[in-house]
Amino acid sequence: MDIVAGRRWLVVAAGSAVALAGVYLAGVWTRAGQAAENAALRGADEAGAGAVRAADDQLGQITVASLGTAVVLVTAIGLVRRRVDLAVAAVAVVIGGQVVTQALKRFVLPRPELVPVSGDYAHNSLPSGHTTIAMTVLFAALIVVPYRWRGVAVFFLLSWAVGIGAYTVTAKWHRLSDTLAADAIALGLACAASWWLARRGLVRRYTGPRKVPRTVIVGLTALAGAALAGLGALLIGLAVRREGWATTVADNEYVVYLAANSFASAGSILAALVFLWTWRRLELVSPADRS
Repeated sequence: MDIVAGRRWLVVAAGSAVALAGVYLAGVWTRAGQAAENAALRGADEAGAGAVRAADDQLGQITVASLGTAVVLVTAIGLVRRRVDLAVAAVAVVIGGQVVTQALKRFVLPRPELVPVSGDYAHNSLPSGHTTIAMTVLFAALIVVPYRWRGVAVFFLLSWAVGIGAYTVTAKWHRLSDTLAADAIALGLACAASWWLARRGLVRRYTGPRKVPRTVIVGLTALAGAALAGLGALLIGLAVRREGWATTVADNEYVVYLAANSFASAGSILAALVFLWTWRRLELVSPADRS
């Protein structure tokens, strides 16, 4: 068997930590970052009532009960595959995501008052717990399902997970930096769990045929992510070029909101694609091979 050492996951996990720090510093510890994200929150007030209602409904479905259901499901898949270690790794990603997110948000990461704000805009909300849940559930599923079902998991869970990050901005539950930080946390923990599995000699290279539907799904997802990132950059770029930065964040909040929404979706897509890349043409060693 061609066993994989797993160094790639350590590299990506380290990169996720750097991304988390960068997002926090740029979004929270700079005047420009705070001004832009507050403008996006104000701009969300101009979103259609239907969009806001849909966002609230989707976010409201993420509860302690639904999180517990997700944990039970990934555990069940691992046990059905006779892989307690796999179930442990997947559950650790989901539960660990909430432990890290809540600890950082409540006790570790302060939010200085760099721009005049009041009310909900003043409190720290980084990282987003809802985005962390969505992304860790996606990553846990990708870890625990068999190789041949990985594309199915992507098809059913990716759009939901990506949508949750964008919904948090639309519903004004979180800022853009909150969602991006949550993406980084989920990716880092998923890579840590994958590295743990590899260190135990449980990951090998897949030598079977390519899964064409999965390749198509990933390719379309990459195109969508690039389009969303490009749209966000175009919206902000044109507004700043026409009006200047100060005027854009002061008087063109809806454009800032639309850009933030696009960047939130693009960030979640990027995190998902990076994790999929770390598992490209890799699969878990079967119980029969281990025996």
